[in-house]
Amino acid sequence: MSIDGERPPISRRAALRQACCGFGTLGLTGLLSHLSGAEPANPLAPRAPHFPARAKRVIFLFMNGGLSQVDSFDPKPMLDKYHGQPLPGGAIATERKTGALMRSPFTFKKYGKAGIEVSELFPHVGECVDDICFIRSMVTDIPNHEPSMLMMNTGHTQVGRPSLGSWLTYGLGTDNKNLPGYVVLCPDVPTTVGPPLWNSAFLPAVHQGTFIADKVEKSEKQTADALVGKDFDPKTLISYIHNEKFTLTEQRRELDLLATLNRLQMERDPVRDPKLEAAIQSMETAYRMQTEAPDVFDIRKESEATLKLYGAGHTARGCLMAVRLAQRGVRMVQVYYAKGDPWDAHADIQAHRKNAKDSDQPFAAVIKDLKSRGLFKDTLVVCGSEFGRTPVMEVGGGAGQTQNGRDHNPFGFTMWLAGGGVKGGMVYGATDDFGFKAVDKPVHVHDLHATILHLLGIDHTKLTYRYSGRDFRLTDVSGTVIHDIIA
Repeated sequence: MSIDGERPPISRRAALRQACCGFGTLGLTGLLSHLSGAEPANPLAPRAPHFPARAKRVIFLFMNGGLSQVDSFDPKPMLDKYHGQPLPGGAIATERKTGALMRSPFTFKKYGKAGIEVSELFPHVGECVDDICFIRSMVTDIPNHEPSMLMMNTGHTQVGRPSLGSWLTYGLGTDNKNLPGYVVLCPDVPTTVGPPLWNSAFLPAVHQGTFIADKVEKSEKQTADALVGKDFDPKTLISYIHNEKFTLTEQRRELDLLATLNRLQMERDPVRDPKLEAAIQSMETAYRMQTEAPDVFDIRKESEATLKLYGAGHTARGCLMAVRLAQRGVRMVQVYYAKGDPWDAHADIQAHRKNAKDSDQPFAAVIKDLKSRGLFKDTLVVCGSEFGRTPVMEVGGGAGQTQNGRDHNPFGFTMWLAGGGVKGGMVYGATDDFGFKAVDKPVHVHDLHATILHLLGIDHTKLTYRYSGRDFRLTDVSGTVIHDIIA
C-alpha cells in the first residue's frame, strides 16, 4: 500500500502476466460455449427497431434507365408555351448535346380528391393518387446510369457499399426463415452494374440480395399477352430449387454434418469465421426454400380477379410475386423493369409508351392488392428511377440532327411513395417552370434513404457497421428525414 492509500505502480512484467490470464479466460469461455453445442445466433432473426415503426417491409419498383418526370408525374405548361425556344439561362451541361425546349407529347389529367395531375402514360397509377406521395424534387449526384444506380441502391456512386435491402436485413432481420430476407426480381440482370446493386459488400454475406430472373420462355401456352399466372410453373423460374439427386432427409444430414465440422473447427480456433458462418447460413436458407419458394412463386394459385388486376407481361408477374413475398415476411423486394436501361429514351420519348403500358397497371395493382390483403398500412412502396430526363430535346448522332428524345437529368426528377406511414394525395417539392432543376424542398437520395429507414423504425445515423477502421452507414455522413411526408 502506498503512503496516500493508492495501489503502488505495477511493473510491466506483472501487467503482461495479468493481461495474458484475461485473454486466456476469454478464449476458454468461447471454447466451452462451442463444446456445449451452442449454435450461433441466426443473423436473419427478427430484431426490434430503434423506435416504433410505421412500415415492416419495402417493395421497390424500379424503372431502370431514367423515367422522364415532365412526361409522367411533373406537368410543365411552360414547356407548351415555349416549345422550340432555348432554355432560359443558356445551354445546360448534360451528358449529351441538347437543343431547344421540347413539350411533352403526352396529355395530363387531374385525378382523385387531391386533384394531382398525372400523364396519360399512367392512368391506373393516376387512379391511386390519393394513396401516393409524389416527391417532385429528387436530386442525385452524377448523370450516368452506373453511378446513379449505385447511389439509389447503395447510397454511394462507386461499387463496394452495401445495398439498401442489405442494410434493412442487417438492422431488422426478416420474418420468414424459409425465404431470403431480400429478393431482387428482373427478367434478366438489370443495367451494366448488376449484382453490386444488391450486394452486401462488407456486411455479412447472408444479407446480400437473392436475384431471381423472373422470365418465362414463350411457348404456345405462354405468350407476352397472357395473364401472369396462366400455365405458369414456378419450377421453370427457379430450376435449381430442387435437388434431384438427394432427398430432403439426405440434405438435412449433409447440413448437420457441416454444422458438426464447424463446431470441430471452432474447438481448434474459437474465433468465428464470418464467411464460413454466412456460407452455412445461406445453405440452411436454400434448404428451407425448397419447401416454401415453389409455393410463394406459384402465382397460379391466385384468383382470376387478382390475375386480371395485374394484367399481362413480365412486370405484372414481378409485381404480383413481390406482393406474395411481402405477405410471406420478406423484408425487401425489388422489381426491375428489364435488362439494361430500358427507360433510357435518348432517341424518342415515345419509347416511354411501351414501358409505361407494361408498368402502369401492375404498379397500381400493387397498391390495390396490398390493400385487399391488409398489408398496405405497413408495407412501404417506393417507385422511381436513378434520375430523370431533361426538358430539352437531345441533339446527337455526331451530325447534329434533332431527335425527339431527352438526355439524363440528375438535377430534378420525381419518385413516389405509398403505404407504410406515408401521407397519400400529396406532392412534395417542385422543379423549376421547365422541370429541369429542383427549386423547392430538394430531396437528395440520402434524404430518401433516411426517410425509408425512419419509416421502418431505424435511426439512419445509428445503423452502422465498422469496417476498415471506420463506421459506415447507408446515408454516409448526410441524410435528413422528410417528416412532412409522414402521416
